Amino acid sequence: MKRLVLCTAFGLLMSVASARDFGQWEATDPLIRQWYQALMQPDNPAVSCCGEADAYWADSFEVDGDKYVAIITDSRPDEPLRRKHIDIGTRIVVPNHKLKYDQSNPTGHGIIFLSRGDYVYCYVAPGGV
Repeated sequence: MKRLVLCTAFGLLMSVASARDFGQWEATDPLIRQWYQALMQPDNPAVSCCGEADAYWADSFEVDGDKYVAIITDSRPDEPLRRKHIDIGTRIVVPNHKLKYDQSNPTGHGIIFLSRGDYVYCYVAPGGV
C-alpha cells in the first residue's frame, strides 16, 4: 500500500512539474498548440507528453535491431522555449512503449519529448501532416 501511494504521488508530481508553459505558445498556430496540449503518453494515456518546452525536432531516426533511435535535428533557439540545449545529431534511444503512432502529426517534424533529465515522455515520428 505504501508503495502504491508513493508511486501515485510521484506520477502526479511528474505530470504537474513536467508540463511547462512559459508563454511559448503565444507564437504557435492554435491547431498545433491544441495538438501539443492534447498529446498523451502511449504507455500512460492519462499523462501528457508535455508541451513545446519539452519538445525537440527529431526528423531523422534509425532502427537498431529492435530499438528506435531518434536523432535531434532541432536548430531552434532554446531560450525562447526555456528548454535545455541538446546538440543537433544527438541520438536518443526511444523505448518501444514511448512510440506515439495513434495520432496524426500536424507539425511536419518528428518530435521527441524529453524531461530535463533526458527521460523520454513520447516520440512522434515525422510525417502525417
